[in-house]
Amino acid sequence: MIRFDLNRMLFTLTPDEHDSETVRSRLVSHPEVKFVSFTGVDMGNHSTDEKIPVALFIDDMEKLLKGGVQTDGSSVALPTIADLSNARVDLVPDMDVNWFVEYNYGNTDYETGLPVGTLRIPSFLLHNGDRMVGSRVFLKESTERFKAGLIKELEAHPYVFEHIGGIDSFEDIDEIKLTNATELEFWVKTPDDSADRDQLSIAQELKEQYWQRVSGPVATALEQTLEILDHYGFGVEMGHKEVGGVKAKMGNSGNFDHIMEQLEIDWKYAGPMQAADNEAQIKHIIRDVFRMNSLEVTFHAKPMIGVAGSGEHTHFGIAAKLKDGKTVNLFEPVARDDDFMSPVGYGALMGILRNYEILNPIIAPEHDSFQRLKPGYEAPVCIVTSLGMDHMTPSRNRTVLIGLVRDRLNPLATRFELRSPNPHTNTYLIIGAGYLTMLDGIKAVLAAGKTPGELEASISKKYGEEDFYLEKNREYRAERNLFSEFTAEEREKLFGRAPANVWESFLNWGDGCFDPESVRLITGGDETMAMILRSYREQMIHKWTLEYHDRYIQNTMDLLRSCVKMHEDDSNEYDASNWQKAAELKSLIGREENGRDSLLMQARNAIDQNDYAGLSRLELEIEEKLEELREVYGRYRRNIL
Repeated sequence: MIRFDLNRMLFTLTPDEHDSETVRSRLVSHPEVKFVSFTGVDMGNHSTDEKIPVALFIDDMEKLLKGGVQTDGSSVALPTIADLSNARVDLVPDMDVNWFVEYNYGNTDYETGLPVGTLRIPSFLLHNGDRMVGSRVFLKESTERFKAGLIKELEAHPYVFEHIGGIDSFEDIDEIKLTNATELEFWVKTPDDSADRDQLSIAQELKEQYWQRVSGPVATALEQTLEILDHYGFGVEMGHKEVGGVKAKMGNSGNFDHIMEQLEIDWKYAGPMQAADNEAQIKHIIRDVFRMNSLEVTFHAKPMIGVAGSGEHTHFGIAAKLKDGKTVNLFEPVARDDDFMSPVGYGALMGILRNYEILNPIIAPEHDSFQRLKPGYEAPVCIVTSLGMDHMTPSRNRTVLIGLVRDRLNPLATRFELRSPNPHTNTYLIIGAGYLTMLDGIKAVLAAGKTPGELEASISKKYGEEDFYLEKNREYRAERNLFSEFTAEEREKLFGRAPANVWESFLNWGDGCFDPESVRLITGGDETMAMILRSYREQMIHKWTLEYHDRYIQNTMDLLRSCVKMHEDDSNEYDASNWQKAAELKSLIGREENGRDSLLMQARNAIDQNDYAGLSRLELEIEEKLEELREVYGRYRRNIL
């Protein structure tokens, strides 16, 4: 339990408080803050964390804030950039974002009676003293390139201002403002509890958990988390139960146990870098607070097969700050009752849809990601959008990849919600790359001089119709339920075949090896940006194979061993038949025989030989056989008296 006076604690230092004098004053007046940590983000989406005593930091503050601190590049995930023979990496503070104090609620400072805090300073990674690398610099460079490119397009195509509400000409613009936010879903449970898949699935179908009242230690942890996040100034909007979970039980001790629930927390928008930093810090806080309440948190995309996974819907907005101080949403049309969006809005949306295959390796870089992106669990499986049934009715289609969000009473709220990311998606990379795919669509739309009406017809085109930008043999808009009103064959024909695993996804960046030309749209031909994505690809492929070899194969063997014979030999033929099928599948997947390797052994061999295409094929076959086993063994187990 957390019992501290939050009003006495330091939580945030804003950019206008980053000068040496102010930082020193804040730290001296808050002796509970004992350490300072420079926090960089590598290509594995890991945050560095070291503990510099506050007294040492204050003594060397000017030097540290200007030049940062040095770390060992071999200890961060920067493959193809930093290795054992070229391992110098400096952490250089970002002076333009909030710095957060993170508290260890299990360690109380004797003098103040408050938890011990660490000032975490978001930082850029500087390799060899001459090149910024890593996730944060990718976002910084991408958004700067997007803003410059958008300004150039708006100036070159003044017709567009006839269709944007609240702005008359390019000369009115002072600067472009980008806004982002994420919706964080996660699972929480009591330690060592295992899930009953059938009960979780039934509860999900009956929506017994969705937006229901929280209780017990989950309620305590959630309320404490929301209160603490509010002190950081994140602008928490709500926390609530999500679709997954079962009702907790009270044990003989009078405490709740067997907790297995899915939650969501939302907070306000910010600029791209601040939005990504906020999300990273909020995850740390959630873990710490729930752990103090004896609860485990997982941000995995698909912690349990057959039950809803956790998404992290990512929102994108574009506005212009005018010279008179007003802010105008560049997605908003002049005629709100007659059009969904301005040409800028349509171009941005069409850019993401046409180029989504380039984004997918960033959005879904792990095995869990693809376990989540399957039909029937409110996760998108098709490259398609929803605008709304009509111009007056905002879209609420939850089956599409990306939706248009509108508020009839608030023009500034118009934005896009990308539904495919999950809590392990690298938010720095997806925001940066997402804006650059938007720019590609905006360029095409403005160069063609298209009006909102023409663009609505374009994005609503039918399969086989020619278009100035979108592909001929695709459809891009659907207002119907994609899971219940389309067959799998129809979805694949109309919206394209989605990659089924990590390797298939990365093939969009090159066949077998990284091809800068295939991702030039999001690198701009810049050598450093290409280097960052190459490093990212190597890290994610390495993670995919290592996790599969050391985690998923072992987990699969545990599943196979848990499927045991339960009937007597004189039981009915139905039981015997189901068990025979289950036993054959178990043997095929996991048991070695003379002259035949099991599927899992074949997968091990493929990994050892760096045969990624072979591993990809085997992974899909194993998943198919495992699902068949779950179904057969489930029927068998349910029939045993």
